[in-house]
Amino acid sequence: MDLLSTRKLDAYYGDSQVLFGVDFEIERGEIAALVGANGAGKSTLLKTVCGLLRAPREAVRFAGEPIGGLAPGRIVRRGIALVPEGRRLFPSLSAEENLMMGGYVKRAGPWKLDSVYRLFPRLQQRRAHPAASLSGGEQQMVAIGRALMSNPQLLICDELSLGLAPVVVKEIYQALEQVCRDGVTAVIVEQDVAVAQRVSRRLYCMQEGRITLHGLSSELTRERISRAYFGV
Repeated sequence: MDLLSTRKLDAYYGDSQVLFGVDFEIERGEIAALVGANGAGKSTLLKTVCGLLRAPREAVRFAGEPIGGLAPGRIVRRGIALVPEGRRLFPSLSAEENLMMGGYVKRAGPWKLDSVYRLFPRLQQRRAHPAASLSGGEQQMVAIGRALMSNPQLLICDELSLGLAPVVVKEIYQALEQVCRDGVTAVIVEQDVAVAQRVSRRLYCMQEGRITLHGLSSELTRERISRAYFGV
């Protein structure tokens, strides 16, 4: 059964249409990757699913229920959490205070401070440090941990590897794979197509607000992905 699906999803910024009839789905326990050039519509799709952009009610379904157009807070309470592009931490708050912000919805589940610290031991050592003083990798760990503190069924991650060293990217994705083994489903936006294909079960490519290719990651060739990515 699909945990999340969109059907003929359109989205707009004001009068400008940016998504055109997007069909997307992910099953429970999967990692699905979205790839595409800048401006392809990937982040817009995530924002629409999370309620930051309006959508027709039936165009987005989660756990069998229509959620299109619901307020972001209601969507979080239903079990969807976003790790936003750029992390969006509170710079003057400590790492631990930022993590605690994710628990305000009080959803039941396994993710608490101690479980986040087991996933990212480095954060326990840096728990009292202001977020602004953390390295980029540590900030990304806090952003993921903050989302997990809401005990989501679905974790949506926008550009996890942006600006990070390869060794840190590897550590981040190893943690994500552990999270998904423990029962969380994930959607990732990733610029590095090789990384996206390696970590995901299902891959979608977008161009100019449309899905141009989708399938099982293991079955898609680099040539097909490249054609869908660049539209050639």
